Amino acid sequence: MSDHRLQDALDALKSTRVRMTPQRHAILEFLYESMTHPTADDIYKALEGRFPNMSVATVYNNLRVFKEAGIVKELTYGDASSRFDSVTSDHYHVICGDCGKIVDFHYPGLDEVETLAEHVTGFKVHNHRMEIYGVCPKCQNQSNTLN
Repeated sequence: MSDHRLQDALDALKSTRVRMTPQRHAILEFLYESMTHPTADDIYKALEGRFPNMSVATVYNNLRVFKEAGIVKELTYGDASSRFDSVTSDHYHVICGDCGKIVDFHYPGLDEVETLAEHVTGFKVHNHRMEIYGVCPKCQNQSNTLN
């Protein structure tokens, strides 16, 4: 699945005439294979061994290019660090309040929220987002072993 999505992303970049550098390809590949909603710093740390001359600024610049091309979404949750998601279709996120882990979640019934909001308020809705917060199984287990 990720190979097909990665190839689609590469094709989308090619169609916008974005030159594919080895660093750019590695960043994109990491995003599409990790499925962890990494920060730019996470990506930098994961790739610095392969690209010792690459800077965090290079990662940020490439993420901006990917975002502008529509192949990556930037997620902001009130803290200082953005996270990046290679799944650009509509979905929601469940976020662990202890460790910060983010897991994708889709529920078709929520797709009607925008239509209902428009009907009730008269607004022209462009998009929406929803986050669900809790404690992931790993953190629950750690908490149980401490008690």
